[in-house]
Amino acid sequence: MKSRISRFAKFTIILTCFGFLTHINPAISDIPITTVAPAQDFANMAEKVIPTVVNISTTMKIESPSIGGFHTLPDLPSGSPFEELFKHFYEQYQNGNPPTNKKVSSLGSGFVIDATNGYIVTNSHVIRDADEIKVILNDNTTLDAVLVGTDEKTDIALLKVKSDKPLVAAKWGDSDTARIGSWVLAIGNPFGLGGTVTAGIVSARHRDINAGPYDEYIQTDASINRGNSGGPMFNINGEVIGVNTAIFSPSGGSVGIGFAVPSNFAKGIIAQLIKYGKTKRGWLGVRIQKVTPEIAESLGLDKAKGAMVSGVTEKGPAEKSGIKSGDIILKFDGHSIDKMRQLPRMVADTEVGKKVFLTLWRKGRKKTVTVNLGQLEKAEETGMIAEKNKNGKTSSKVVAVESIGLGLSPLTKQLRSLYKISKETSGVIISEVKRDSVAADKGLEIGDVIVEVDQHSVSTPKEASDKISAAQKAGRSSVLFFIARGEDMRFVALKLKK
Repeated sequence: MKSRISRFAKFTIILTCFGFLTHINPAISDIPITTVAPAQDFANMAEKVIPTVVNISTTMKIESPSIGGFHTLPDLPSGSPFEELFKHFYEQYQNGNPPTNKKVSSLGSGFVIDATNGYIVTNSHVIRDADEIKVILNDNTTLDAVLVGTDEKTDIALLKVKSDKPLVAAKWGDSDTARIGSWVLAIGNPFGLGGTVTAGIVSARHRDINAGPYDEYIQTDASINRGNSGGPMFNINGEVIGVNTAIFSPSGGSVGIGFAVPSNFAKGIIAQLIKYGKTKRGWLGVRIQKVTPEIAESLGLDKAKGAMVSGVTEKGPAEKSGIKSGDIILKFDGHSIDKMRQLPRMVADTEVGKKVFLTLWRKGRKKTVTVNLGQLEKAEETGMIAEKNKNGKTSSKVVAVESIGLGLSPLTKQLRSLYKISKETSGVIISEVKRDSVAADKGLEIGDVIVEVDQHSVSTPKEASDKISAAQKAGRSSVLFFIARGEDMRFVALKLKK
């Protein structure tokens, strides 16, 4: 199981040995020196917490290809543990050695948080695409696990097992008290080696690595390698202050920069997964941008702070409360906003339906408004949220049409504005185009509108997907689309995968 790799520039890995070097200058010999905690402290603590850590084994069934074989490599989610395995499978087939139906497996880490109910925390990318999930305890007992729920935005997943033997649960710690320079231990299953303990320090806090909308990672130099994903980060008191999630490395090996989801953030997500089987986040219904010193000066603010509203979702909570583009949100529910990226986290952590007070800066004066928060997931499902994410894709709910390599979304007012689509144009919008797909080969792009499928008008992604599926079931080799792009309209025929 490889840890998620953040989108940093590629670097050559240099293996180094290092130690603590001490050189005392006589001129500063009177300065007191703090000694490093002895190794026995780690040994005692590690012995206590190792039983709480588990290995996660996942399997995925691979069926041998039908006559005609693969024409392109299956498009698996980035960071999926089966990416490399599927690549090897595909290469075998291309070389004339198609494998028979088989299972492939991958490994990750996790930890018990509730011994009575058998709840285990791991990363969502550890169990993504898995057909079977097994948990291996410290004494090598293997248990079948069921998936309770996942949260892709924070890469957190919750599993549940039943055990005849008593489980040992880890204790949560307060990640807000973690200080830069504090000792931490990472325990997991690197490279499938089983329970491995590595030590380091908290290198930084509140790291934004562009992995998701709520990045607040703890950075550490404790070794985190492939297979450590989902394992716990302990403080010196043996309390979990983070869930090891990502590494900075082009190869999956540790280069001394790893990241963990803070425990105070993870706990709220896990509580929702236990209660609902999914997340229920607060939703304000605004698009925001950073307040620069120039913007602050032009608007009469004493310094650059808060989050500037660059857009308001129609019929969303913010619009109903009178929030407008150009407003700067200075406080949310009594909490000051010093940096823009604090606001999404505050909103997400707030209970759906709660009435909150916002302090705004508008036309040189402070203004207070009251907002009843909506639910983010419902807004996504209905297509109310439709902004571009970091990959250029839209964030509204997408219906995938694998046979032609497209993702389709409802054509909302926000999408019309984003892609400058006229009110006269109806249909469904293309929100994803997979690389090397038949759609990409024909030049279809994100933002194009599918008006008709096989000369039948379509108004929802499901309707379009159903017509494509019907053509495929009927043995058709291609489907005819009527595509709108701006003022241009054209017919495009796409071949279907066999």
